[in-house]
Amino acid sequence: MKEIEIDSLDGLNEVAKAIIEGLDGRNVVALCGSMGAGKTTLISAIMAYLDSADTVTSPTFALVNQYATGNGERVYHFDFYRINRIEEVFDMGYEEYFYSGDLCLIEWPELIEDLLPEEAMVVKIDVLSPTSRRFTIA
Repeated sequence: MKEIEIDSLDGLNEVAKAIIEGLDGRNVVALCGSMGAGKTTLISAIMAYLDSADTVTSPTFALVNQYATGNGERVYHFDFYRINRIEEVFDMGYEEYFYSGDLCLIEWPELIEDLLPEEAMVVKIDVLSPTSRRFTIA
């Protein structure tokens, strides 16, 4: 487990690096935090760390966005905030994504907790102030 506290958005590069370097063969990252904690902003920092030229946006209504890293690898960005039934996640074929080996970054994983791979990395975001956050990476 690793904890990183930042006082500004500039510190997100360190967090992104710690997440990517800490994957250790895992490909599913569950980002847990309250509304406005910075989950999508962190995903933008992760994609920047991976040299992606893609614009990161929250897939709130589409449920999933696909991006490419600088070397062409696929990354999937999920936002399960608006799911009403777990069947929606089954219908979208979540297993094909989670078990593809491609990096999967998940917002609101609490809503699909039973479907997450056991080995998924969990990143907890605590809001300390309007500009400060604590990231716990497990």
